[in-house]
Amino acid sequence: MSKINWDEYKEYKYANENLKGLDNFAILLEFLRSFYNKTSPFEVYDMLQTDAIGQMMLEKREIRKPENLEDYLNKRLLR
Repeated sequence: MSKINWDEYKEYKYANENLKGLDNFAILLEFLRSFYNKTSPFEVYDMLQTDAIGQMMLEKREIRKPENLEDYLNKRLLR
């Protein structure tokens, strides 16, 4: 299981102009998709669950299982 490299996340966040206006969780999801090539909500959820900050972000959004993350992502795509 990969660990989230928060230094790379910060560089990604500040280097990409197209991320302006997104919250930190949305940026993190984009980072995981781009940097780690994680496209499955189940893989993303597992990665977030193994990280303390990732756990806090999931808890804040009341995402308690991979299916909840999948629903969150689907709702975001419909906007």
